Amino acid sequence: MATPATAIVNIASLVTNDPSLGDRSFLGLIQDAAVVVEGDHVVWVGESSKAPATDNRVDAAGRAVIPGFVDSHSHLVFAGDRTAEFNARMSGQPYEAGGIRTTVAATRAASDEALSANVAHYLREALAQGTTTFETKSGYGLTVEDEARALRIAAEHTDEVTYLGAHIVSPDYADDPAAYVDLVTGEMLDACAPYARWVDVFCEKGAFDGDQARAILTAGRAKGLHPRVHANQLSYGPGVQLAVELDAASADHCTHLTDADVDALASGNTVATLLPGAEFSTRAEWPNARRLLDAGVTVALSTDCNPGSSFTSSVPFCIALAVRDMGMTPDEAVWSATAGGAAALRRTDIGRLAPGTRADLTLLNAPSHVHLAYRPGVPLVSEVWRRGVRVA
Repeated sequence: MATPATAIVNIASLVTNDPSLGDRSFLGLIQDAAVVVEGDHVVWVGESSKAPATDNRVDAAGRAVIPGFVDSHSHLVFAGDRTAEFNARMSGQPYEAGGIRTTVAATRAASDEALSANVAHYLREALAQGTTTFETKSGYGLTVEDEARALRIAAEHTDEVTYLGAHIVSPDYADDPAAYVDLVTGEMLDACAPYARWVDVFCEKGAFDGDQARAILTAGRAKGLHPRVHANQLSYGPGVQLAVELDAASADHCTHLTDADVDALASGNTVATLLPGAEFSTRAEWPNARRLLDAGVTVALSTDCNPGSSFTSSVPFCIALAVRDMGMTPDEAVWSATAGGAAALRRTDIGRLAPGTRADLTLLNAPSHVHLAYRPGVPLVSEVWRRGVRVA
């Protein structure tokens, strides 16, 4: 039996992210548009007056429609919070990577049920704000058993799961970091690889240096996991160029970059994923998105949702920050939060609205996607469709 088709019509402005459509810009904007969904895929886009007959019709009532946000960097398998740390930091104390240890202790003590419920809670929160695809990581267990269970729990909620045993050196190995690297590349990797698609490392002073990061990413790749890197967040370092060298899907943060780092990103396939929530929450220097974009680097925007340095699940908030403080235009920021996030996950089926793509749509209580930056803090998301079904 054929799947009934649904046409969403009377869309004021449709962002397709397909430059062959609409106004032929990188957003592929179509005014007075319609989208036809059949099953979990888009089968037609175009002007509303030309929409084909379908079994069902939904009136968008002059609202804008964009692809569902693709949040390609989050840390949702955790317990507890770090309110005290945030309060202290806002009182003038600098952020350092060691604060992760607080969450490690709380996460180890939590039950599987509590961790899963926490993930589900923040995913509902993100979904209501337009996020239809998300990646999430381990990294708050730092033992073989706790990292494996974090990934098992994450895999119950998403296909985009990242092994981050190399978040920091486990407190249990504070006096022997080399032994912890051996664990991360050995027994822990063996236990975690079946649940993950990606392998990540925090390549930073206070975490892992370039040689350690290369060993960890290379071992993960040998197990079939593709690399991504926490790179150049707190200081200049080897993370970005290591990411490009190893064909990592994404170098995330990219706050402190040399000209050589920018050139490497521009010449490779690695996406620069910018996480403005972290700079907002730590009062750190903003990444220079304009510098990257002008060099031809592919840029993604994500939340970095985590309890320590970026406790937000709101992609619209990150879009507003990127436009206000990182040199992006509203068009660029929306593209980076949708198609850019998909590129950071090496996906072509999401982040766009064109025939054959997954029917993940966000409807805005506004006539244009520009309102996401124009009206910061306002809950503009009115409906969310995932895989062709209205879910929020």
